[in-house]
Amino acid sequence: MNPLWLSHFTATSSLGCGLGETLDALRQGRAGLHPCTFDTVNLPTFIGEVAGLDAVQLPANLAEFDCRNNRLALLGLSQDGFTEAVHAAKAKYGAQRVGLFLGTSTSGILQTELAYRQRDAATGALPENFIYRTTHSAYSVADFTRHYFDLSGPAVVVSSACSSSAKVFASARRMMAAGLIDAAIVGGVDSLCLTTLYGFNSLGLISAQACRPYDAERNGISIGEAAAFALLQRQPEQLDADAVLLLGIGESSDAYHMSSPHPDGLGARMAMQDALKMAGLQPAEIDYINLHGTATQSNDAAEGKAVQHVFGAHTPCSSTKGTTGHTLGAAGGLEAVICALALQHGLLPAGLNTQQLDPALHLDYVLQNRAQPLKRVLSNSFGFGGTNCSLIFARAG
Repeated sequence: MNPLWLSHFTATSSLGCGLGETLDALRQGRAGLHPCTFDTVNLPTFIGEVAGLDAVQLPANLAEFDCRNNRLALLGLSQDGFTEAVHAAKAKYGAQRVGLFLGTSTSGILQTELAYRQRDAATGALPENFIYRTTHSAYSVADFTRHYFDLSGPAVVVSSACSSSAKVFASARRMMAAGLIDAAIVGGVDSLCLTTLYGFNSLGLISAQACRPYDAERNGISIGEAAAFALLQRQPEQLDADAVLLLGIGESSDAYHMSSPHPDGLGARMAMQDALKMAGLQPAEIDYINLHGTATQSNDAAEGKAVQHVFGAHTPCSSTKGTTGHTLGAAGGLEAVICALALQHGLLPAGLNTQQLDPALHLDYVLQNRAQPLKRVLSNSFGFGGTNCSLIFARAG
């Protein structure tokens, strides 16, 4: 494929708002996880919560979109000059030539949970001020963002569980390759809600401590929330050396099981191999892998086998979910931004909380930050139902 340029990108998570706070947390090895005190949740688990979302106010003309997920989207869009960059792209290409591709899993379902508590005692009806279309709906975050920027191009939400905001890069690339758009906003937004926390608890997948990806004693995930965005444009003739490019994308759907990966990681292997093929690279040309690494027994084992099959045991890798928590539909976008920061700053981020690596997984897992120049990195995002996506990013210089 022709490389695409990430002309601007930003991330907001439990690590902080924007690139500066995110990079500082990664450099210091500071996690954003803490014991859960969210809303009325009564579970012994850790979460990655974004501070101050209740104080975020949407513009008056977009008040009908008000929910935690869209407030998180607005907070994310307000960082690192990203809003200004989108307006510049709209002025350059036209509102109809800027596409919008966002991933989410639960969108604004918290708004429905809150409305359910206010239902009419006699009829059970939800309150009249509850608007499903602009809050709970999976499309809500794209519709809000489209109105926020006054865009008229394609606007799409991908909801493929934890690969959602990685797969949006593929959707955007296809539309750009077809000549339908000239630029694309890609990313993901997912916010905390009771459905997610109690749902994963019912599956026995959440940990009572901060998650420990690839640890021999790993026992579950820590759920987080995040908003991450990138502005994709075609590669110009001249680029700064630290510009970040999207080189390859691999997608697969192994459909092995609704909530468990293939035990040998066959779908993960296919996605990584396809990304390498699209980028025209050999495995040895990847300098770092940001693992999906959720800290469940089955996920880490399957991904570890797949990575070892494709890359062997010597490519440095880590999961940053011990830092941010698993941000579900926003994970692919958030970790794409972390990979971009790693490329620009020569940082291999440590996999926090992991004490004793699983001896059955023979990988060069990064337990302490490493400083070294990086040229190309790969990011994995794998979702329920076997919806897998691998992305390859590179530094231009």
